[in-house]
Amino acid sequence: MSAVANRSRPEPVGLARLKTRREFLRAARGRSKAAPGLILQGWRRGAEEAPCEIRVGFTCSKKVGNAVVRNRAKRRLRAAATEVLAFEGRPGWDYVLIGRRDVTVSRPYPLLLSDLSGALSRVHG
Repeated sequence: MSAVANRSRPEPVGLARLKTRREFLRAARGRSKAAPGLILQGWRRGAEEAPCEIRVGFTCSKKVGNAVVRNRAKRRLRAAATEVLAFEGRPGWDYVLIGRRDVTVSRPYPLLLSDLSGALSRVHG
């Protein structure tokens, strides 16, 4: 069990998905922090949009690998987001998790979780 999973946490928040290119580009204009296993981009939405939900998107470029490798990286990022963002993410924010070449797929999962948690605290801090 990871160190991230051992902490006492509040109830998890449901995660909605970013789906359109416009949403991804808007998140790219926000804060961005690189961690060894991923890159996290965060954008605080305005008051007119849904302020009580956390939205998240996932992407990997072709530099990460072929389709099989990219999909594996995105599955790992989705699992990490479910475990970390649901508890540590802030409502009213959009997040984009970007896979990194040779690292996102091969990095041990507990380290990937701590990378996401650390990047999230730096985006908010």
